[in-house]
Amino acid sequence: MKLALEHGWDMTPGEARALQTTLRSRVELRDRLDAVDTVGGLDVGFRDGGRLTHAAAVVLVACDLRLLASATASVATQFPYVPGLLSFREIPALLAALSHLDTLPPLLLCDGHGVAHPRRFGVACHLGVMLDHPTIGVAKTRLVGSHGPVPEQRGAWTPLMDGDEVIGAVVRTRAGVKPLYVSTGHRVSLPTAVAWVMRCVTRYRLPETTRVSDRIASGRDRRAAMR
Repeated sequence: MKLALEHGWDMTPGEARALQTTLRSRVELRDRLDAVDTVGGLDVGFRDGGRLTHAAAVVLVACDLRLLASATASVATQFPYVPGLLSFREIPALLAALSHLDTLPPLLLCDGHGVAHPRRFGVACHLGVMLDHPTIGVAKTRLVGSHGPVPEQRGAWTPLMDGDEVIGAVVRTRAGVKPLYVSTGHRVSLPTAVAWVMRCVTRYRLPETTRVSDRIASGRDRRAAMR
């Protein structure tokens, strides 16, 4: 797996924020993706009191969401927990897990934010720019911005705004449950991001990309290839 962008991880929170501000200009908000026959899901957990970062990457068949492949990786945690800087804590393990896959799926759904971020550079943007690969951010909670009411029906959504700027979509993936916060990561427009998240949702609130990768990252699903 070849990276389009590389940088070190040994930096202060101030240096990390400055790097986010510098790199956000590389994020592409328009569709530039190939035909999507498989879709990837990514999830991260922490072990040993946070000293170990454990990541899972899964590949699902796009048409029926069957698990096709999975990989995990654990690396020493290199960055402290700082809100808004989680990508610096998670991406080294995510890259390690992705490197174990035979083929990178044409679209990656990240458990976290994309441009719906104070500096418009959440984990989905950061990973997408490093790989120059289409990514989508799918988060359970809001980090920044505001929005109006979300209609109750499945698939309804309302824009997530920061001032006059649309930074994401608040999506009702299932009637009667809390919405998700979807945003562009890289090389995917917001409407396309919402459409793909809904294509990956079955009868649960979370898309299968998140559900399956979470099960594998947590050890609840033994189908992972432990590497």
